Amino acid sequence: MAKLKMKKGDNVVVITGRDKGLKGEILRVIPEARRVLVQGVNRVTKHSKPSLKTQGGIEKVEVPIHISNIAIVDPKDGKPTRVGYRSLKDGKKVRFAKKSGEVLDKGTKG
Repeated sequence: MAKLKMKKGDNVVVITGRDKGLKGEILRVIPEARRVLVQGVNRVTKHSKPSLKTQGGIEKVEVPIHISNIAIVDPKDGKPTRVGYRSLKDGKKVRFAKKSGEVLDKGTKG
């Protein structure tokens, strides 16, 4: 299984499909299916029956989207970019945006 370059909390943009152009934050990563759950993206209508716990009815829920349909948002200009890895002087391996060279991992300066 290949390693995913996306992490929970990353800002992404949809690059293809029904929701093309929408931006959101990754809520959950599912590496075995190569999918991610993105806030406000790939919403579907779900019908649920009333039960003792829920009222039931029609609701909009987010479903996972394949990672090939999204790209990381460049922190400098807000456009889609690819992700690379680089080692800092202290030996720490971090992710960076290939378009601008900005470090994507929080808490590190490149």
